[in-house]
Amino acid sequence: MKLIFERSQAGRKLSLLPEVDPKSCQLPEKFRRAEHIRLPELSETEISRHYSALERRVFGVNQGFFPLGSCTMKYNPKINDELASLPSFTGVHPLQRSQEIQGCLKLLARLEERLCKLLAMDAMTFQPAAGAHGEFTALLMMKAYHLSRGDEKRNKILIPDAAHGTNPASAAMAGFKVVNVPSDAKGYVDLEALKSLVGEDTAGLMLTNPNTLGLFDPNIEAITETIHAAGGLNYYDGANLNPIMGQVRPGDMGFDLVHLNLHKTFSTPHGGGGPGSGPVGCVEILKPFLPQGQPIDCGDAYELANSSKSIGTVRSFYGNFLVVLRAFAYVELLGAEGIREASETAVLNANYLQEGMRAAGFQTAHEGACMHEFVLSLADLKKNYGVSALDFAKALQDEGMHPPTMYFPLIVSEALMVEPTETESPEMLDHVIEVFTRLRKLAETNPEALKSTPKTTVISRPDEVEAARHPIVQYQED
Repeated sequence: MKLIFERSQAGRKLSLLPEVDPKSCQLPEKFRRAEHIRLPELSETEISRHYSALERRVFGVNQGFFPLGSCTMKYNPKINDELASLPSFTGVHPLQRSQEIQGCLKLLARLEERLCKLLAMDAMTFQPAAGAHGEFTALLMMKAYHLSRGDEKRNKILIPDAAHGTNPASAAMAGFKVVNVPSDAKGYVDLEALKSLVGEDTAGLMLTNPNTLGLFDPNIEAITETIHAAGGLNYYDGANLNPIMGQVRPGDMGFDLVHLNLHKTFSTPHGGGGPGSGPVGCVEILKPFLPQGQPIDCGDAYELANSSKSIGTVRSFYGNFLVVLRAFAYVELLGAEGIREASETAVLNANYLQEGMRAAGFQTAHEGACMHEFVLSLADLKKNYGVSALDFAKALQDEGMHPPTMYFPLIVSEALMVEPTETESPEMLDHVIEVFTRLRKLAETNPEALKSTPKTTVISRPDEVEAARHPIVQYQED
């Protein structure tokens, strides 16, 4: 397919805007381009066809099964997009005075109230622009808390080996030393190892529960109590909130800080680079350290409050406001009962699919029930037939399915992490089991067939080593 620049024809144009008579304005020389900007020249029809063709090359949740584990390509009600497109919201400017944006501030305050109740937190900021940004914000708050008490020796963050990869990166960026906590044979945090690692230098623990293996840790209260006893704080990575929302609350488990991925759990479409939102909630003792600009109800109006202990501003203005608006619509639409039903169905779908896979001969990373996702290990196919998780994932593309997350978590050999979400029907889940079963049999009888897939996609199997070492990331003009 040609790039839009390659379709360009000199002199080709379209007229959509009325003629205007602008006032003359001369920019200072330092702001002027040295060369004329080169933009593609096409007609309206050519532009429409180009972007329609691009759309057809993209696989999304509207095209088929999209089971990315821990990434939650879930239901995004179109009504929420419509609400986020209302001129009364899109026309607001962030530099307007608080008196002129009372509706927006009230919405932020009301969603804060709803989510804090769902999480058992006392306050929340919506500034962070994504999940990892929320992690970083929470860690800065954790650091500020310890320093405010003169506890400068607390410079270590404990992170389980089944954590999301952004956790250690965020901790390092916040200036902490990362201490790895191993998992036990059942896939849970090794409690004895944890106890041996905590001490006076422990700033806190970063934990995802359910973890990346899709397992809810039965020792969660003992884990958080261990950190509190050592004087540290507990941070909850909310990326896996889907199976527990409305069922149990991070604050009740002993967590002091939590971030949410609104673009995973609360309606905004996830993928394509954004926009995201990773609001951070906290308990009362950490409230003074929240980023500046907290909407508060002053009785007759909403105002923005700032604390002298605040970590400052982590993003411009109020964060990605329209993402927050979608989340507000989602929470209001579902209500407490709907949120519980969504989490229950997510867990039911995952377990139904997991049992179907086990019946078909697939090995799961751990025994027993899962939460919203589970991890398959294709180590036996790789060892016996030379078929890797990558080969299997490529074959799924020919079946009209997006592959699960591959090779994650790192502690599972030839891993495929599957998350069906709450929206897939029993018929679709049965179809998925049938496809996986058929491909497994093909791997056992004709492994070379899988190694040459995909064959029906726009791009077949590329040379991934060459692409990684010599990527072409910029269009070069002739």
